[in-house]
Amino acid sequence: MFWIAGGSLVVGALDKGLGNPVVSLIRQQLTHVPWDGFRFYDLIFPLFVFLVGVSIALAIPRSLERRGRAATVRHILTRGVLLFAIGLVYSGGISDGWEEIRWLGVLNRIAICYTITALLFTVLPIRALVPLAVAGLVGYWAILAFVPIRDITLEKGAITRLAAKRGETNVVRLYETTTNHVRGRFLPGQNVAHHFDFEHLPGRRYDTYWDPEGILSTLPAVVSCLIGLFAGVWLVGGSASSTGGSRTFGLLLSGFVLVVLGMAWSMHFPIIKKIWTSSFVLVTGGYSLMLLGLFHQTIDVWGWRRWCEPFIWIGSNALTIYLAARFLGFGNLGQRIAGGPVRALFGPFGDVVVALVSVTLLLAFARFLYRRKVFIRL
Repeated sequence: MFWIAGGSLVVGALDKGLGNPVVSLIRQQLTHVPWDGFRFYDLIFPLFVFLVGVSIALAIPRSLERRGRAATVRHILTRGVLLFAIGLVYSGGISDGWEEIRWLGVLNRIAICYTITALLFTVLPIRALVPLAVAGLVGYWAILAFVPIRDITLEKGAITRLAAKRGETNVVRLYETTTNHVRGRFLPGQNVAHHFDFEHLPGRRYDTYWDPEGILSTLPAVVSCLIGLFAGVWLVGGSASSTGGSRTFGLLLSGFVLVVLGMAWSMHFPIIKKIWTSSFVLVTGGYSLMLLGLFHQTIDVWGWRRWCEPFIWIGSNALTIYLAARFLGFGNLGQRIAGGPVRALFGPFGDVVVALVSVTLLLAFARFLYRRKVFIRL
């Protein structure tokens, strides 16, 4: 959340001011890959989904004990619907009319993953969820690898060229009159997930013809949440003799194994965030497990907590900070305070000053909420 809400602004400004190759490399890691491959920034969203799974492992058993199964299910559904509705507003709501609603976005995906994972954990034993997760990843790969699709690329440039060639401007007609079929394609606009969105996803799609948080790719995203659930169960469960160090080792080892498996699978099923491929799930799930293990060892086992206090402020109100970054715009506020003549005063490092002011505003807002025990949750 820190990087999304403003941290990346500081690195970008430093890169612009310094032109240092090391800073440039870090800056590159704070951008998404165009299509296949993996950078640090590509981990942030699946890490969010993973941590939702961890929180489910902590919260649902307490809810079942206090409320019972029926009330817990109602609570899960209510939270899921509310978060989904917030996601609709975040993406523009009905500002451009009913037909332009973006039905699936980041918060919507989190809402769906939370609801499905929490319901599964409520009604099924954990040992039944592991084969479900495996089946989800293998099944998604099988769908994208073997289900035939029309030999048409749903991408603006490709559609423009095809329209000029055929003398037809209606994209639906271009799509429906394409009679050749292919399979096993994992290209932008030419894969089962994107074609399924084009045919079945209503409203506004983020990439015109398809959405990176589309319908089919929600299935492997749920598995990302399940991996977080497994990690949470591992942390809070275990025998009385198990130590914090052993739990850390389990997280690190399992994370390493998932990364290796994901990298190996990527040779046949590429790591692609925008269709949330199964190899992407394994690699990001593996890194998430290892990060959780490192933080667990550092904070919970060794007790080194003071360094992470600003991140606790943000994490305690993650949804609020995410929405505030969107609707308040800490970057815009930073420009209002330190832009113009103040920015010019610092020459090539003016953008760094603006970025630092923006991040300071973010942290001050998060600290204000935390110190006054204002925790806005669904």
